[in-house]
Amino acid sequence: MPQLMVISMLIFFTLSVPVAVSIGLASLLGVAYEGMTWLVVAQQIYAALDKYPLVAVPFFILAGNLMEAGGISERMVEFAKSLVGGVQGGLAISCVLTCMIFAAVAGSSVATTFAVGAILIPAMLRHGYPRPFAASLQASAAELGVIIPPSVPMILFAVSTDTSVGELFIAGVGPGILIAAALMLYVWLYAKRNGYGKNDGQGRMPVGVAFRKAWLALLMPVIILGGIYGGIFTPTEASAVAVVYALIVGIFVYRRLDLKTLSHTFHRSVISTAVIMFIIANAGVFGFLLNRAGIPQALGDWLGMLFSDKYMFLLGVNLALFVIGMFIETSASIVVLAPLLLPVAMHFGVDPAHFGVIMVVNLALGMVTPPFGVNLFAACTVAQISIERLMRTLIPFVLVVFACLMVITYVPWISLFLKEIVYS
Repeated sequence: MPQLMVISMLIFFTLSVPVAVSIGLASLLGVAYEGMTWLVVAQQIYAALDKYPLVAVPFFILAGNLMEAGGISERMVEFAKSLVGGVQGGLAISCVLTCMIFAAVAGSSVATTFAVGAILIPAMLRHGYPRPFAASLQASAAELGVIIPPSVPMILFAVSTDTSVGELFIAGVGPGILIAAALMLYVWLYAKRNGYGKNDGQGRMPVGVAFRKAWLALLMPVIILGGIYGGIFTPTEASAVAVVYALIVGIFVYRRLDLKTLSHTFHRSVISTAVIMFIIANAGVFGFLLNRAGIPQALGDWLGMLFSDKYMFLLGVNLALFVIGMFIETSASIVVLAPLLLPVAMHFGVDPAHFGVIMVVNLALGMVTPPFGVNLFAACTVAQISIERLMRTLIPFVLVVFACLMVITYVPWISLFLKEIVYS
């Protein structure tokens, strides 16, 4: 039965059937093959969605869209430009810095790509940066949206594996900062070597002026993350706080949100949420059937025989996830694979929060690698460029993030030091 499900799912993938539908159809074939009552499908869909932490998913998606529409992201960009815009390559560096700040509320890489890219990609083009470089940088920097907390994929990992959302969030801070710093260093070296960005300081605001204009926007991640780790509210409650804050600032302070804009923003958020929930629902049935067939135990035994220690296991998992991330959407990969791989990782002595970060960072790479990189498509849409034209400039960015992934994998302290401080 598991072989039938996996093979049929792969066949559906090759026929360009959407990921969620492919998983659902493969699950239905498994139920029919086993002769089980169809009531099982409804029961498992309900069980997959009836989880309190999932409430945070639509709220964080909505918060990110409200930040974009309400002018919050625009002020974050201006503040980042005021800090680093005077350095050669500072405009490109500010792209990474803004994505880092925006990620501390939005939790979505696609939202980060559109919100920040719509402002900074045209600005970089005006300052003489090549269009392929600008699009590649934006797609890569937007990965921080799912690594720096709050993160929708981390919530999905937590729900799928019964891991603490708070521990996963705080474990993502160190890796997010590392990746951001590495991208900034590469961008600075690229600008120095090729002579770009010498006039990036033109038109930027003084730091004080930019801060006065952006302090309410910058206060948002402080409230959200401070509230979570200060014990004021849970990560799920924080998502609702983010929405309320974005609404108040966007409507009453910046006055950028009217009824028409709100309607469009809610519409986008509902569609994004429905896609993720549909994947989770179908993956719940798929995972139930795999568990019933004993696949997690069999996979654990096989991986235990295949790898002699945790270092080889982590290398094998990273290489496998890197390839999987190229072809399967991140949310689907997490809800299907996390429950299978985490018990094996724990058998090798890997901390659950550390493994969650490894998995999320690795699959985030899939968002910028063809053929199905969602960040790639989003950045190409904003930059008005074909994917083929930016492949050469994209490769160094992928290598930089992959190198960071290897450091994160084999230096667990980067992910766990804050967790040990907060939860000790």
